[in-house]
Amino acid sequence: MEIVDRNTVFSTPWFDVIAKLTSADSQGSPYYSLQLSDYVSVLAVTEHDEFLLVRQYRPSVEAYTLELPSGHLEAGELPDETAQRELLEETGYEANTMELLGCLIPDTGRLSNRLWCYFAGNVRLTDPDFALEPGIELLVCNQSNLMRYILEQRFNHALHIAPILLAILKGKVTGFGAG
Repeated sequence: MEIVDRNTVFSTPWFDVIAKLTSADSQGSPYYSLQLSDYVSVLAVTEHDEFLLVRQYRPSVEAYTLELPSGHLEAGELPDETAQRELLEETGYEANTMELLGCLIPDTGRLSNRLWCYFAGNVRLTDPDFALEPGIELLVCNQSNLMRYILEQRFNHALHIAPILLAILKGKVTGFGAG
């Protein structure tokens, strides 16, 4: 099967709605997908084995959420550059290196973008008075609290649980287990 026709039917600064016809259904109804920028998420760990989370209000779910530092790639920006920029903007921390954990497909049913997952170990605070991106609150927590937040579904962003799992599977963080 292949796409035989595609057409942008709606466009915003954040995403486009694309109508696609497949070779199996070229005379039927189109299949719709959202085309948006790739994004990154960063599992950042301090030298004291603390995890950096951000708390912010998300209008789409009408709630405050706990998340990893993350954001969309800007035009011409490489994923690791985005990861460095977002980590700094949202937490005030810097990393010497960003290690790619993997590139995931966020939603095979509707989204056409990719999620670039990074691990940043031994991150350091650039300035104690660093002004975070507006609307962002930094939360520094230990592994036990992060696990509790996930199990209590206070940290329930599925796309941000994925980099944590990748980091565990790749041995970047250890000691996670069923509570």
